[in-house]
Amino acid sequence: MEVICLNTGILIEFYRSKYKHKTLLFELAKEYQFAIPAIVKYEVLRGDKKKDIFWVKFFKKSKILPFDDQCSQIASNIYKNLKQGNYLIGTDDILIASTAIGNNHKLATLNKKDFNRINELELITR
Repeated sequence: MEVICLNTGILIEFYRSKYKHKTLLFELAKEYQFAIPAIVKYEVLRGDKKKDIFWVKFFKKSKILPFDDQCSQIASNIYKNLKQGNYLIGTDDILIASTAIGNNHKLATLNKKDFNRINELELITR
């Protein structure tokens, strides 16, 4: 089964939804295994005001991909390309994209607008 990276919005949609079976995460679980960029974990925990046990359990069972030296080089190239074209996106998104690219994974996201700007990145969206 192919492994893909998940962006933060995919996790938040699932967490907040009353109807889990209607979320993109639920659909993706039928055909993919998941890896979570460390930056996504950071974004989720940063926003988790309640310190919900759901996230502790979720991340404990998840494969977390580190932001390493290779990712930093990819991220700097993405940043330079986007800045040169005047299409800059948020730093967290650049770091998430570079982690997916560095690990040869597609990225599942609800944020097509920003991630579509990164040519090297293969997206899975709705």
